[in-house]
Amino acid sequence: MLADKAKPGSLIATLLLTSLFWSCQQKEELTPPNILWIVSEDNSPFLGAYGDDFATTPTLDSLAALSVLYTNAFATTPVCAPSRSTLITGMYSASLGTLPMRSPYPIPDYMRFFPNYLRDAGYYTTNNSKKDYNTVDQPECWDESSNKATYQNRQPGQPFFHVQNIFITHESQIHDSIPWGDLKHDPTKVPMPAYHPRTKDMEHDWAQYYDRVQQMDSQVAGILADLKKSGEAENTIVFYYSDHGGVLGRSKRFMYESGLHIPLIINFPEKYKHLAPSAAGSKSDRLVNFADFGPTVLSLAGVTVPDYMQGDAFLGSQQAEPKQYAHAYRGRMDERIDLARGVRDKQFRYIRNYMPHKPNGQHLYYLWLARSMPSWEKAFKNGELNEVQSRFWLPRPAEELYDVAKDPDNINNLATDPAYANTLLELRNENLKWVKEIRDANFLPEPMTAEISEVQPVFDYVRGKDFRMDYVIETADLASMRDPSALPELIKRLSDPNAAVRYWAVTGTMILEDKSPETKTTLIEMAKDSSASVRLAVAEALYKSGVKKEALDICISELQSPRAITRVYAANVLEEFGMDALPAKQALEQSLADSVGQAMSEMPKAVNHILDKLN
Repeated sequence: MLADKAKPGSLIATLLLTSLFWSCQQKEELTPPNILWIVSEDNSPFLGAYGDDFATTPTLDSLAALSVLYTNAFATTPVCAPSRSTLITGMYSASLGTLPMRSPYPIPDYMRFFPNYLRDAGYYTTNNSKKDYNTVDQPECWDESSNKATYQNRQPGQPFFHVQNIFITHESQIHDSIPWGDLKHDPTKVPMPAYHPRTKDMEHDWAQYYDRVQQMDSQVAGILADLKKSGEAENTIVFYYSDHGGVLGRSKRFMYESGLHIPLIINFPEKYKHLAPSAAGSKSDRLVNFADFGPTVLSLAGVTVPDYMQGDAFLGSQQAEPKQYAHAYRGRMDERIDLARGVRDKQFRYIRNYMPHKPNGQHLYYLWLARSMPSWEKAFKNGELNEVQSRFWLPRPAEELYDVAKDPDNINNLATDPAYANTLLELRNENLKWVKEIRDANFLPEPMTAEISEVQPVFDYVRGKDFRMDYVIETADLASMRDPSALPELIKRLSDPNAAVRYWAVTGTMILEDKSPETKTTLIEMAKDSSASVRLAVAEALYKSGVKKEALDICISELQSPRAITRVYAANVLEEFGMDALPAKQALEQSLADSVGQAMSEMPKAVNHILDKLN
């Protein structure tokens, strides 16, 4: 009977369901993939695969043709240690309090570096070899971690997670100049962003850097060849990315595309194509950042992502919905104090400068080792730069907004353009909402963080039921917007019981250049505040109000602090004094002598720069 025969449509449906069942069963029976991270240091997407015609990157270009290339991948901070803190924890380092560059602050005990969870699941975990996690290490997360670490030592059939770091593109690799004639890339033809002047040293450093990227590409070829030789290429998902952008001035350490936009290429072997978001050779415009990388690896490995992690998996069985924004942050960079936050959607980059009175071009010992930086500074002092090239050396606006699609160099600030008022408001509100949500611990000045961390992780402290973190952030927001109408409220908050609130209130009066007798009197009285952070903010505000002796006395006293970071803050304030810092010379020299043998190298850098100018 016809009723006993399957209709053609239902037969096809049955076959499809059967095929899907066996396909799913086959996927379930697959062993977990190996995962290889190839991490280059300090480079933006200077690759042919990203449209850079000047770059010589045949290996990565070929890899991209067989992989998924991410066009909207970002570091969370434009420098290595805080970025690596986020990578290894799945947590925003601004939330953990591990944002200041090269800081030792602890995180809560229950927060484990994500390779620990892979080891628990049977993975062999290896790191070759950079760590730089900006917090207390957890060496147990690695089976091997050294410059000899290899996945080859695992048990037969054991899946591995291996990190291979490439140093050749690091900032230091342009400090020793290659002779002009030995450069592979022509300095006279090197493309250069609009904010850089074409000095000879700038041209040279750019060309040398393209040479280093070419060398990095060759090293990637060697790593991939070793993987193939091992017989594990067909079992391994390969990530290639950089630990942040870079490397010439206004890229690494700075909150622009040049510091935060990274290359990300992910290759899925045939066996694991079902885990890829799209076909080989495709591009994804999904927004991802470093907080997402650890959860994504766990998701790909079939390991449960811990609930406390702030990042979201963007691949695997636990992948989240695509995010609308990628957040970023900047804190102390080596010996220089700053605070900025940023938000990126698929078109715009928003930057919120909480210390707009400080220029981007604060002197940094390490950055100035590249000859291009002194040449740029000299051209500025000689009046040889145009307006765009000069901005780096001048105080900043409180807000910056860039249409990245039209303005990849981030030079046309749209924050005051009425046509973009709605976009500005959206991203401003998103930034404020986010820093409150993560309870951004780095709105506490770092001497406070250092003191708190001697007792408990600052992550826990700012979540205490009696600590008004939102109020601290709101005060910082009020203090830094350059809005004169905020001054009465800031003056009121000078007497707040919370030291972080007082710190920002003092900073706000300085940003607004309040030199009224009443405020000066209040600040002089605050010179004996219980908090070193507040006292040093008072010193800077007093100096800018013309009250020099009291300002100097505070700095000289704080240079004797037992905490190195307090002395760093004192040196940063004295940096503003110029030759007026001369009475502090003996205290500076003594502080330098006292620092011998101490772990924190930022203090001598800051002090030596002042002494060089005073001598």
